[in-house]
Amino acid sequence: MRTTLTLDDDVAVQLKRLLRERDASLKDLVNEALRRGLCDMQAPPRQRRPFRTKTFDGGEPLVPLDNVAEALALIEGENYK
Repeated sequence: MRTTLTLDDDVAVQLKRLLRERDASLKDLVNEALRRGLCDMQAPPRQRRPFRTKTFDGGEPLVPLDNVAEALALIEGENYK
């Protein structure tokens, strides 16, 4: 089967690099890449463990968190603007 294939620039650069490194034919590299990619695409998605954030009790806040202007005034002084 003969097929024409147009490659994106980034893919062509990677193929050229592999051609130099492996001293292989373009046909062999493209077929290997397609086999690996197709197998990967057919595999079921891997299950990831949910990300958990550790928490801690920081105690009472040292500045009021419900009033930004008051917090800035306490931290940076009255001329915080």
